[in-house]
Amino acid sequence: MTSPILSPSDTLRVYDDILQTIGKTPLVRLRRLGRDLPASLYAKVESFNPGGSIKDRIAVNIIEEAERSGRLKPGGTVVEATSGNTGLGLAMVCAQKGYRAVFVLPDKMSQEKIQLLRAFGAQVIVTPTAVEPDDPRSYYSVSRHIVEQTPGAILANQYHNPENPRSHYLTTGPEIWEQTGGRVTDLVAGMGTGGTISGVGRFLKEQNPAVRIVGVDPAGSLLMETWKQGHIPVDAHPKTYKVEGIGEDFLPTTLDLSVMDDVIRVGDREAFLAARRLVREEGLFCGGSSGAAVAAALEYARSLPAGRLVVVILPDTGARYLSKFYDDEWMRDNGFLEDDRDKLPFGDAAKVADLIEEEA
Repeated sequence: MTSPILSPSDTLRVYDDILQTIGKTPLVRLRRLGRDLPASLYAKVESFNPGGSIKDRIAVNIIEEAERSGRLKPGGTVVEATSGNTGLGLAMVCAQKGYRAVFVLPDKMSQEKIQLLRAFGAQVIVTPTAVEPDDPRSYYSVSRHIVEQTPGAILANQYHNPENPRSHYLTTGPEIWEQTGGRVTDLVAGMGTGGTISGVGRFLKEQNPAVRIVGVDPAGSLLMETWKQGHIPVDAHPKTYKVEGIGEDFLPTTLDLSVMDDVIRVGDREAFLAARRLVREEGLFCGGSSGAAVAAALEYARSLPAGRLVVVILPDTGARYLSKFYDDEWMRDNGFLEDDRDKLPFGDAAKVADLIEEEA
């Protein structure tokens, strides 16, 4: 391999490979959505990562730890049960490092995510959503079976891998602390694997124990009740929901419930409409979990006094959901769009074309 002509430089934004560009994402004030709030609301925009989501951060650390420990060797295979974004991060790292990638997704995930994973050269297996975690058809069970049957394969295991929260403790948390000059008072973030909120929350509380950490859980998940009771309720009955990437029907070991000061529940419709407001009013094109986090942050921040600085984490880009909640017909079909007030402008191309023709 020839020596590089240019030296890597964060200042000049010159890098040896795409993995070096992970992190260092911007913090953006939500000026319009937060205009009536007494507190200041800022968003950590994770779609600026090269793979388009916050999961790039954990992907590189999980694989590099597996390399250091000797579990992952040249020519090996990385397998993961994922809602898509962790898979995309892992697929990017595998492509750069030369590993094979196999991902198992529940069938509620968007077609865009599946196509993106395949674009990186990954193999994708789709399993049913509405089954218990220990069901042999669940994406957790299928991924474990693939590892058992594949020589040289490892399970990335984002739900139980300590590298998940550690990644955010080492990167996302320090970035937020530095970007706010240590003035952050509240953090609002979705709860899925729990890696983001646990790692960031632990770091921020070590800097200032008064920082409040607020989790966001979708309606249908068990994490809010588990946080309240300290364990999964024996009579709990999880329900399916449409928002992707947050909420669970079991308790991941990567989720530290003791970090949370509060948990807010957000429904699918509320999450999707908030995401659509983000792009229309702030120019931030984000996914449904970002919408859920913003809806929760707006609710939470209304009761705060002036002078508070709230940071909400926006995990991914909206480009992966164009066929879902950014489509008016999909929203209507699922009962989330009741009138024209919530429609995206010029969402119906055929009607726009007819209007232009009439005006001509």
